[in-house]
Amino acid sequence: MAFFVKSMISNQVKNLGFGGGAEEKNEEGGTSDPAAAQGMTREEYEEFQKQMIEEKMERDASFTQKKAERACLRVHLREKYRLPKSETDETQIQMAGDDVDLPEDLRKMVDEDQEEEEDKDSILGQLQNLQNMDLDTIKEKAQATFMEIRQSAEQKCSVM
Repeated sequence: MAFFVKSMISNQVKNLGFGGGAEEKNEEGGTSDPAAAQGMTREEYEEFQKQMIEEKMERDASFTQKKAERACLRVHLREKYRLPKSETDETQIQMAGDDVDLPEDLRKMVDEDQEEEEDKDSILGQLQNLQNMDLDTIKEKAQATFMEIRQSAEQKCSVM
């Protein structure tokens, strides 16, 4: 990584026109030195360029990390709902170094959802749902279901 940074900085410095030592004059009589055009000394301009490159690399790393976290969340949801895997998500996670985890807030939300689903699936959860329901509501649902079955049977069978 350090070599990559050094090579990027040296390439940027080469692109600035610092290789020859002699300043070129453009048609209007000004210098083509970018540092002079910015109102800085050459050292200040080089330091500014280095700082800009470092900031860009930090932003890129942060962006890659966020993309990998989102991909991790999508992978988790695909596993949860048994959906097919995505190669792009796997690639984004690998690009971030495979040490990506769900963000803490999302992890809490997922854990809470998972606990709720486990509670609903358990027998006690089903009993609690029955206790929370009103008996009149249960009777209405049962009667409505019975009426629907009866109507569909009457339509299919002319004897009734």
